[in-house]
Amino acid sequence: MKPKGRHWLALWLALFLAIAGIVIARDTASYRTARRLAEFRQQRLTLEAERAELIRRIRLASSREVLVPEAERRLGLHRPSDTEYVLFRQPPAEGDR
Repeated sequence: MKPKGRHWLALWLALFLAIAGIVIARDTASYRTARRLAEFRQQRLTLEAERAELIRRIRLASSREVLVPEAERRLGLHRPSDTEYVLFRQPPAEGDR
């Protein structure tokens, strides 16, 4: 049996619908991927800001302004006066004499 005009029309219509469906599916997937990428970028920016804040807090907590009073309060340490410094001299090496 030889295909008639309406069969060719149905075949071309089915082919067009299949291609259109593939294009729509690809576009939908690309929109989903773009949305996820935007979410990941936002999350990355949030995490980088949080990291910068944590680094700032670590630097502040490890500064002398914070550590010295804390050591004095918790450990009972104090800053040495000039008379409390002891300088040790290294003896000259055998070859330097």
